[in-house]
Amino acid sequence: MEEKKKRICKRCLLREMEIEDYKKIEKYKDAIKERERVSKDIYEIRLQSCKNCESLYEGTCNACGCYVELRALGIRSDCPHGKWWLMKPVQFEDY
Repeated sequence: MEEKKKRICKRCLLREMEIEDYKKIEKYKDAIKERERVSKDIYEIRLQSCKNCESLYEGTCNACGCYVELRALGIRSDCPHGKWWLMKPVQFEDY
């Protein structure tokens, strides 16, 4: 029986590779509350920024060690290289 080879892509996100880890990432993403997430548009812009970054390696940021698909979703998350600063939503505290 022919063994299926793992696709390796240095500048790919986990969702673009055929690996089991992405199912785990999806579970973690689902656990993040809606109010603690960025919009889908901002999320995709952040991920595109990661795809263009020299620190992305197989879905992981070599600068901080995170899975970029998780980090990009969080409203309070930040890029270790400062590339998301324009994409950070403004938050107002309730008094």
